[in-house]
Amino acid sequence: MRIRSFKGLVPVPQHAAAVAAVPYDVVNREEAAALAKDHPLNLLHVDRAEIDLPAEVDPYDAQVYAQAAKALKKLQADGVLVRETGPCMYLYRQTIGRHSQTGLVTTCNVEDYEKDIIKKHEKTRQDKEDDRTRLVDALSANTGPIFLTYKGNLAIKAIISGIQAEEKPVHDFEAEDGVRHQVWKVSRGACISLESLFAERVDCAYIADGHHRAASAFRVGKMRRAANPQATGEEDFNWFLSVLFPGNELCILPYNRAVKDLNGLSKEEFISKVESIFSLKYTTLKDPVKPGQCCMYMKGQWHLLEWQPETAASPIDRLDVSILQNKLLAPVLGIDDPRTSKRIDFIGGSRGTAELEKLVDSLEAVVAFSMYPVTVGQLMAISDAGQIMPPKSTWFEPKLRSGLFIHTFG
Repeated sequence: MRIRSFKGLVPVPQHAAAVAAVPYDVVNREEAAALAKDHPLNLLHVDRAEIDLPAEVDPYDAQVYAQAAKALKKLQADGVLVRETGPCMYLYRQTIGRHSQTGLVTTCNVEDYEKDIIKKHEKTRQDKEDDRTRLVDALSANTGPIFLTYKGNLAIKAIISGIQAEEKPVHDFEAEDGVRHQVWKVSRGACISLESLFAERVDCAYIADGHHRAASAFRVGKMRRAANPQATGEEDFNWFLSVLFPGNELCILPYNRAVKDLNGLSKEEFISKVESIFSLKYTTLKDPVKPGQCCMYMKGQWHLLEWQPETAASPIDRLDVSILQNKLLAPVLGIDDPRTSKRIDFIGGSRGTAELEKLVDSLEAVVAFSMYPVTVGQLMAISDAGQIMPPKSTWFEPKLRSGLFIHTFG
């Protein structure tokens, strides 16, 4: 696959922590406004520019994208974001607790996205994709990186490890959520070596997080090519900002489920139906310890659900989230389409099982399910098969911060 160095915008070191922002799609408008309040340099003023407009302004209004462009220009005019003197790449290391992961910050090619060399596992929502397309087009920039993973390579790892061992990071700070963020600039010679290694030894990459950002980058690239008949394919709009992590370094947390009612069943009737489908017993466990298990919380009590693996099934149907959906949530609780149902909520694993207990104990939900996390290998197998993961299957943690690197194009 193709990667390329880029001459991007980066924050000056003293402002890196202030600029770095959570991904636009992990917060709603009110949460984004709260995070950016009294923090004028935070990139949410660009990525969620509606927070600086009156509340009655629709988040998809043209004013929002004009405000985003204005905010990005101001960060440059004020010397907060500066242009690199030449094309480069970066290493981006994130550490939380005992977990650490290091990605290569670079640009990937829109044709590789189109040809499925960059593989997808999730459907995009048209409204969200349209929103990010309009933003990228208005800014002529990718402000949020796409989170990609690939099957690790020893030669690539050696270069990355060598840089971390020999060089001092240009940014090193701990965010308010306890995640440490470190950035190293990659020398020109190492960039050339990494470009060659990826071209020769990495057949494909997989989108871990950022399907809407990737789709919008592709759409803008296609629009710009159509508007420039003399384009050669080397223009910056043919490339989009990405961070590539080896799969064995990533941490996937479960995406848990909470259901608001029992579809007209009494508790006793529901438990009886569960027992007819799965092995069921009381437990002190709150998290399953292996695939083929799920912990269910109901009326102050945890239960352990177990089943035999379906080895003959497709990669998707073997997933625990699929088994729960296909055998219990749909036929018993009537949740036929979890993407659209208002009767089910999805809770990212970083919020823990305490959030499930809170929802049930407060009667906001009747029953909750603590899932075993999907593995990176399962994600890759499903992507290789050209299939789509069930909704809300994976929660990658930690999340990539936006604003530490910005790729621009004409």
